[in-house]
Amino acid sequence: MVTTVTAVAHRGDPYRVRENTLASIRSALGRGADAVEVDVRVTRDGVPVLLHDATLKRLWGHDVRLDRLTHRELAGLTGGGVPTLHEALDAAGAHRLMIDLPGSTDASVPAVVGAVREAGAGERVYYCAGPAAMLRVRAADPRAETALTWSTAAPPRAVLLDAVRPRWLNYRFGLVDRELTDRAHRDGLLVSAWTADTRRTMRRLVRHGVDSVTTNRVDVLRGVLGRPAEETAI
Repeated sequence: MVTTVTAVAHRGDPYRVRENTLASIRSALGRGADAVEVDVRVTRDGVPVLLHDATLKRLWGHDVRLDRLTHRELAGLTGGGVPTLHEALDAAGAHRLMIDLPGSTDASVPAVVGAVREAGAGERVYYCAGPAAMLRVRAADPRAETALTWSTAAPPRAVLLDAVRPRWLNYRFGLVDRELTDRAHRDGLLVSAWTADTRRTMRRLVRHGVDSVTTNRVDVLRGVLGRPAEETAI
């Protein structure tokens, strides 16, 4: 049975292509992703780029912090492999990007939101992270679509929801059950779950009524949802 659950590719297609790269975004879309989740940080000179970790060590072999590098220095160390947010938006085309904001600061979030605005991409971007980052996003763009990442099964307090005004609650998959999704839906919120990589977990989340699943295996998720990836390959 075909479902309406949104299939979100986690950092692109990381089991096949290096995460948070243009090639990874394109690979995920080619395998049928409805949206791609990417991590965005800001260089020392204020350029938003795609990188999950605070340093280049794990992915690029350089034990140096991103926030100590200019964009030009970053490009030199990685051979231009770390894309800017603007390049990622271009690579995604008409598809949506879910922008995670690890290590967000009062300076970095306005830079990210500003880059989205300059690209005219506000309608195809939504942001996810914890309360502090989402409050920064809301201050930078009162109309931004947000997914509040929440780490317990207990619901966020009403005062926080009033301040953040999220469209989504974003949960680690193990926290999600039918009671949680029903409660969120009664409150007018959508539920997204991350990061589900087994068919068993994907099926359980669908049974529990989630609206979106983030995964490293988007082609597998498409099959679980009854929408084989080859139907939308690009």
